Amino acid sequence: MSDIVNILIAVMTIAFGGFGFFAPRFTAKTLDMAPTASTMGLSEYRASAGGLFVAVGLVCIATGAGWAYAMLGVAYAGAATGRAVSMILDKPPQPKALMWFALEAFPALWLILVNWPDA
Repeated sequence: MSDIVNILIAVMTIAFGGFGFFAPRFTAKTLDMAPTASTMGLSEYRASAGGLFVAVGLVCIATGAGWAYAMLGVAYAGAATGRAVSMILDKPPQPKALMWFALEAFPALWLILVNWPDA
């Protein structure tokens, strides 16, 4: 069962990354972020919220390696930590921020607890 959950999380990661890569304007709107006069923000979405997520998710599925899934968990843990700090300091719309926090924290917990090299 853990292999199935790992793959589902990797597919979710690829799907989210696909939106960032192929639809950066949609991603920006979903996250309440508007492009400015420059298109650099769209470039950032394609890179950091797009290609990065797609690549890591694909490596997890391609290798099936526990260490790869564990590192995906570490990435999600970093995102969840940043989101938690933002929820305290920046006060974003809490229902939306809490939903994104859950989509980061739960995969992080699963992937680290199940796949950490000494688990």
